[in-house]
Amino acid sequence: MKTILAAYSGVKKGSGSSILSALHDLPSVPWLTRSKIVKHLQVISVLQFVITFLAMGIGCSLLLMYMFCTDCWVIAAIYTAWLIYDWNTPKQGGRRSTWVRNWTVWKYFRDYFPIRLIKTHNLLPSRNYIFGYHPHGIFCFGAFCNFGTEATGFSKIFPGIKPSLATLAGNFRLPLLRDYLMSGGICPVNRNSIDYLLSSNGTGNAVVIVIGGAAESLDCTPGMNSVTLKNRKGFVKLALKQGADLVPVYSFGENEVYKQLIFDDDSWWRTIQKRLQKILGFAPCLFHGCGLFFPESWGLVPYCKPITTVVGEPITVPKIEEPSQDVIDMYHAMYIRSLKSLFDNYKTRFGLNESDTLQIQ
Repeated sequence: MKTILAAYSGVKKGSGSSILSALHDLPSVPWLTRSKIVKHLQVISVLQFVITFLAMGIGCSLLLMYMFCTDCWVIAAIYTAWLIYDWNTPKQGGRRSTWVRNWTVWKYFRDYFPIRLIKTHNLLPSRNYIFGYHPHGIFCFGAFCNFGTEATGFSKIFPGIKPSLATLAGNFRLPLLRDYLMSGGICPVNRNSIDYLLSSNGTGNAVVIVIGGAAESLDCTPGMNSVTLKNRKGFVKLALKQGADLVPVYSFGENEVYKQLIFDDDSWWRTIQKRLQKILGFAPCLFHGCGLFFPESWGLVPYCKPITTVVGEPITVPKIEEPSQDVIDMYHAMYIRSLKSLFDNYKTRFGLNESDTLQIQ
């Protein structure tokens, strides 16, 4: 009891000790050790992101409709009016919040896996860029942590560059979720939004596109080094039209954090997944991680596997208003070679074998 009072007194007097450091002085209470509390905070930070992605949009939509049937209908009506007025903001640069991007919760999120950001070359603030992010994984943890927050210090590693992670446009039609995403500098992955960032927002912009998209997530599983890229050329055409340099990005470990049941291409389960993907815009993957309270059980909490995101060398792209298919194919081939080189140069540093190869689908 005296130990507890002493720890409390130290915090009360403003000695500069945090609650965590005070609890660290309580060895007689095993579940209050600093390391365990930090680990719990890390799990909670990751789980809130997963639940937000899965349920926040539909949950807030249902809540808004319910509020119209209650005495709070005025609040719902005011927000709906604001939603209509603010409808095009996501396509016009959004509403980035430095405060939200620097929340402490993202540092716990980063340290759970942990996630790291590696720079291989400097990026010029006088240029605009399109980052091609690979692979998709299940939830794009690496992409979100590195480019949707400041947890890994993107602004310090790449001074003068402002990242904008592009995600499904449908997310920006859902109440509150749209505002939450915009606060992290996240934008819709559509032509209007990306054109605005690369042509009407000055220089030093980096639009991060997960090239493989939902289709690639269906093939994400531990040990799989495969990206959906062979027929994805729209981002190259966009880079040529805007004169934005292409930058390959590969996250080692992104596929390791969840286990997924992968069906054969000719199975009816895969057919159902692809049809739902076209309807919903995202792929209904059958995956699992570990349990919240029992690591040996199945659950939504991802496995603690390190994710290392390596940003490759930029490919200088000229501005061509109407690029021919031959020019698009040429830069697409250059991008594939650069991505393969990036993978081969760093694979052995992050747990892969020299014999492992990157498959382009």
